[in-house]
Amino acid sequence: MHIFFSGIGGTAIGPLALIAKQAGYTVSGSDKQDSQYIEYLRKHGVSDIHIGQSYDAIAAQHDKAPIDWYVYSSAVSLENADAPELQFCRDQTIKTSKRDELLNKILQDTGLKLLAIAGTHGKTTTTAMVIWLFKQLNLPISYSVGAKISFGDMGVYEDGSQYFVYEADEFDRNFLNFEPHLSLISGVTWDHHEIFPTRDEYQQAFRDFITQSTTTLLWEDDYAYLGLDDGVSSHLLVQDVNDTALSQITLKGLYNRQDAWLAVQAVHSLTAAPVKELIDHMNTFPGSNRRMEQLIPGLYSDYAHTPEKIRGAMSVALEMAAEANQPLVVIYEPLTNRRQHFMLDEYKDCFDGAEKVYWTPSYLAREDPTQAVLTPAELITHLSDPSLAVAAELNSELKLSIQKHLDDGAMVVAMAGGGGGSLDEWLRQEFMS
Repeated sequence: MHIFFSGIGGTAIGPLALIAKQAGYTVSGSDKQDSQYIEYLRKHGVSDIHIGQSYDAIAAQHDKAPIDWYVYSSAVSLENADAPELQFCRDQTIKTSKRDELLNKILQDTGLKLLAIAGTHGKTTTTAMVIWLFKQLNLPISYSVGAKISFGDMGVYEDGSQYFVYEADEFDRNFLNFEPHLSLISGVTWDHHEIFPTRDEYQQAFRDFITQSTTTLLWEDDYAYLGLDDGVSSHLLVQDVNDTALSQITLKGLYNRQDAWLAVQAVHSLTAAPVKELIDHMNTFPGSNRRMEQLIPGLYSDYAHTPEKIRGAMSVALEMAAEANQPLVVIYEPLTNRRQHFMLDEYKDCFDGAEKVYWTPSYLAREDPTQAVLTPAELITHLSDPSLAVAAELNSELKLSIQKHLDDGAMVVAMAGGGGGSLDEWLRQEFMS
């Protein structure tokens, strides 16, 4: 079967393309722009990728090797319900679906049990941590994770595995298409406002997800935030860990330690491996791409792009900077303008502890054309201390400022959630090439 993946450079579609290739399918795809994720796929054997998404390009691919199934990212249909590739598939009566239908077919055909990790923040890190623990126990595991990891591919189908570990995204309600054997919820706060116009709709999606899961591990705070009650019998409540338990996990950052504890509890419940052994393995977790990833000495990149994610990244960065006796400098690129209209009043003290913040324009994707684009200068005024930040552009002036901070011995952390053309890619081009 030939499966064509549209939006193949996305952090959800890309790993699924790898899994499909490993499972024996013929794989090709397209994306609007080239990116580090596209390059990653090419290096891992998915080489038939076209940059650009036109009717003629997919027609040429179909002529070369007939397409049986067209799998597309949520962004494709959200941006244009009559996208050229979708129109071609309708004209040719080619099967089309989002990624969940294909993944469910793979799960059904292989008999794998789904271990789903969901949450507004922390799900990529928690997913990577669960995969790490299975690997340290020398247990075969299949999985999909939304970041590059040093200890495996982003997507893997492994013969002999019992579980499929999946980063279950709530965007476009994707996670509601699954019935997990075990679910982890790493943390919940209102997000993706274009899909969930009200906070209650967002919370209800997570309540539905819990109902569909055989067992769910979550934090006491999230239990309360979601308005759950003792009548929910399908979940196992994880109490907030005490200081003694947290102190056994030596990873930097409180949120990292909490994510690690969830991963330890999950793998313990599935494998009966001793908690102490799992904590020892967890303390050697090497991290994942764009989660406080060192690009060059002193310069780091993190995927933080909401106030909760920023606070989590800051907790890690401040511990690292304090240990090295360095000042902390942040470069921040918000992810999407539409999100800023909902969360601009939540920034407040999220950068506290930084010596300086360079605030660059928002990375634009799936935008509402009726909304005014909020500038860095406008957003900075919503900090508790606006004097902490300055507006900046991705240009030679910013590069010189970053280099000076590095030369002066500062720890510089970039926080950006975008893909191709983002702050993260700009830094890699300017400082690593």
